[in-house]
Amino acid sequence: MLGFLLGALLGALLLMLPVSTRPGQSIGFLDALFVSTSGICVTGLSTVNIGQTFSAFGQIVLLLLIQCGGLGIVTFTTMVLLLFRRRITLSDRMLIQSAYNLDTLSGLVRLTMRILKVTLCLEGIGAFGYAFVFIPEFGLKGIWYSVFHAVSAFCNAGIDLLGGNSFCGYRENVVINLTTVFLIIVSGLGFPVYWEVARVVVPHRKKGPYPRKMNLQAKIVLSVTLALVLAGTALTLLFEYDNPATLGLLSWPEKGMAALFQSVTLRTAGFATIPQESFRPASCLTYLIFMFIGGSPAGTAGGVKTVTIVMLIASMLANIKGKKDVTVMNRKVADETIRRCVAIVTFSFSVLVVLTVALLAVQRSDFLDTLYEMTSAIATVGLSRGLTGALYPAGKLIVALTMYLGRIGPITLALVFNSRTPADNISYADSKVIIG
Repeated sequence: MLGFLLGALLGALLLMLPVSTRPGQSIGFLDALFVSTSGICVTGLSTVNIGQTFSAFGQIVLLLLIQCGGLGIVTFTTMVLLLFRRRITLSDRMLIQSAYNLDTLSGLVRLTMRILKVTLCLEGIGAFGYAFVFIPEFGLKGIWYSVFHAVSAFCNAGIDLLGGNSFCGYRENVVINLTTVFLIIVSGLGFPVYWEVARVVVPHRKKGPYPRKMNLQAKIVLSVTLALVLAGTALTLLFEYDNPATLGLLSWPEKGMAALFQSVTLRTAGFATIPQESFRPASCLTYLIFMFIGGSPAGTAGGVKTVTIVMLIASMLANIKGKKDVTVMNRKVADETIRRCVAIVTFSFSVLVVLTVALLAVQRSDFLDTLYEMTSAIATVGLSRGLTGALYPAGKLIVALTMYLGRIGPITLALVFNSRTPADNISYADSKVIIG
């Protein structure tokens, strides 16, 4: 909690420096804090035009905030300690273990370095893809644009340097669309899934004969990710295929690409090829659900996470069928895991409701626009229906607080409820209550 808070404050102070803004531009503390919080919480909402407001130095500061927030404070701090050859203490190792929900303290430093290498490799692939478009268009500046947007996409930040319209000008550009979709999907899978896929796919004489089976975590993440992407694409086409403000004027191949991009960016990425205010209410309600779910654990995505929702659905089905145990893919799920999922979803939904009411009270804005903004903030998505730029000072603070709580909430709750030592050994008498 303190890591993200101090990072946001430090970023705000750096963004306020004269060297951080372009000549003739300045930024107040509240806007700097909002942008800094959005960067380190990898959300993407912004009250100012990033490309026109910040100089090269300011953009570098913002890029570091995005990278730090995407990898996580614990992982990023460990990398810094390793770069300066500082000793990784037992408490540091326990933090890494908790952050990635691992069962062992061995090999954690090696795991951190693998995360760094994979991150840089995938961001490099993304930058290479973007370069085919940005370098011909912007010249040498296109190199920086390629790197910045690759990091922003991989970290699911959705912050762009293109004038505030995100990728709307590249809606029909296949390279930009496919590169962004690739970065968003792979980063939203979570780092443990990478290692599991590598274990199953990459041949290794010590790992036994084929076929090797994936663990439950990887199976859930891959299957649910595919299902959500396909469902989001299909529903977007269904609701928007004849809407002239969104997909109506596009050819069917272009409709499919735009619908796919919209479905993927809802997984907490924040980039857009179509203005969100142009979508119909039915689409927006669907998008609220997708944004709230978000990506998968131990990655750069936000939301309550795919695995969390699967666990809750499995628990509901077990109760309906009268089963004693909660099972997923013929595997029993621990009661502690179900309780943790309930806590995460309850916390996130409660924060969303309370702070949405607060924003409606001070902003008096359209209900759908406000709910869309706040769901985007709590799930660290970064999509907006145009409300961000019209926020009052109190509204900016509320949205910034929502982004902060959305980024640290599920992580902190996971750490709190991951304790294996009970608070006490007292067993109370049973009592029945009427529910439902």
